[in-house]
Amino acid sequence: MSQRAGEEYAEFAAARAGHLYRSACLLTAGDTYLAEDLVQEALGRIYVHWGRVSRAENPAGYAQTVLTRTFLAHRRRFSSRERARESFPELADTGADPGGADPSLRLTLLDALARLPAKDRAVVVLRYWEDRSVHETADALNMSSAAVRTRCVRALGRLRELLGEDLAEYARP
Repeated sequence: MSQRAGEEYAEFAAARAGHLYRSACLLTAGDTYLAEDLVQEALGRIYVHWGRVSRAENPAGYAQTVLTRTFLAHRRRFSSRERARESFPELADTGADPGGADPSLRLTLLDALARLPAKDRAVVVLRYWEDRSVHETADALNMSSAAVRTRCVRALGRLRELLGEDLAEYARP
């Protein structure tokens, strides 16, 4: 890789790493250590193919797709080594939350996401966190649009079951 291409990749990685990390945290349902590993692996894969990726129409979308596929591959490889957690690790208080979200609500949502199957969780994150269309989500996950719609309905129904009336309690001002 040329020095210029290396600098372009470093710029891209620095600009996208935070967003990829936040998406990875949602995909892993709050496992920050695994999220960091997934982002590093995704960025490594992008580095290997940077010449092609840099010429792509949407390198950021490509990076998100690589991250999602890396997550799903990890789930397939390590599904037998899952470990249950009774609680989330302590999160640092960063002062005022710019989104105004309640930490209790965030933890409740992460817990509910953790209870979804990996593919359902990936569909929810891409459709509602990344705000992708059904077609874009289907392309990213290498499945049909009908499968994405089915998984969305199933995942949202499951989230409603898990959250029940608790969500209304956390959403009150």
